[in-house]
Amino acid sequence: MNIVFAGTPEFAATALQALLVAGHRVPLVLTQPDRPAGRGMKMQPSPVKALALRHGLALAQPRSLRLDGKYPDDARAALAALDAAQAEVMVVAAYGLILPQWVLDLPPRGCLNIHASLLPRWRGAAPIHRAIEAGDVETGITLMQMDAGLDTGDMLLRAPVPILADDSTATLHDRLAALGAELVVQALSGPQLTPTSQPVEGVTYAHKIGKAEGPIDWSEPALLIERRLRAFDPFPGASFSLDGDLVKLWRARPRPDLSGRPGVVLAALGGQFSVACGEGGLDLLLLQRPGGRRIDATAFLQACPGLVGLELGSALH
Repeated sequence: MNIVFAGTPEFAATALQALLVAGHRVPLVLTQPDRPAGRGMKMQPSPVKALALRHGLALAQPRSLRLDGKYPDDARAALAALDAAQAEVMVVAAYGLILPQWVLDLPPRGCLNIHASLLPRWRGAAPIHRAIEAGDVETGITLMQMDAGLDTGDMLLRAPVPILADDSTATLHDRLAALGAELVVQALSGPQLTPTSQPVEGVTYAHKIGKAEGPIDWSEPALLIERRLRAFDPFPGASFSLDGDLVKLWRARPRPDLSGRPGVVLAALGGQFSVACGEGGLDLLLLQRPGGRRIDATAFLQACPGLVGLELGSALH
């Protein structure tokens, strides 16, 4: 089948690779423009672009697809490329640009979106993060026929995935990416699927994750803080201040038996590094100082002795 693919991060690259392995022809790939990244802030291609280049696929990187928007030349060039591709369907996975109606109407079979939640729960930009943060026990993949709304289109396939107690966004992302790739290949290899409307009840929105969410508020319940550590791994990371340094906390164990003034270190000996929270406390397990690597509590306390009684700060202050 002739497929145009639109996507940007690793989640999308997993699906594109699966479509190519399955033998589908991809005459055009749409992906976001290169962005500065890394310590040197050099311009870097997206994972989807890197994969497309390895396979010699035609690429378009419009800054916008709106013909009446800020970059009409980009949109017109994309329109010409899409017309020339003569694709039967467009597959979209974490592309990052809004598809205007002219794009949705162009392929005969429309645009199929691989979304990393069980819609209608967690529509929006960060469904994996928000599911972990909320304490959901299950998420999944929804293959959706796109419409003009925000993840409001009819569903074609849904498959659940359990959220494990130690899942981070990184680990859950990889399982969902593999499942999404499997489902889209399944959908395009068999007879055309019958769309089903999304339920009216149970709609939630997964707002984009920002750096401002990283600082730990020790007055919050320990259970919520622990979920955020995993939800914000690898980005933006949860953090607190210690002696003027920004320390990232990657893993912790909730301790409902602990109590004290939020943020105060209750124990700091050997491998036990315990801090009081608004409800209960946390054993801090995996930390990272600026410029360093992730280390366990034993190694951290060896480098930072005498913390008992100290009040850890929010990284905002």
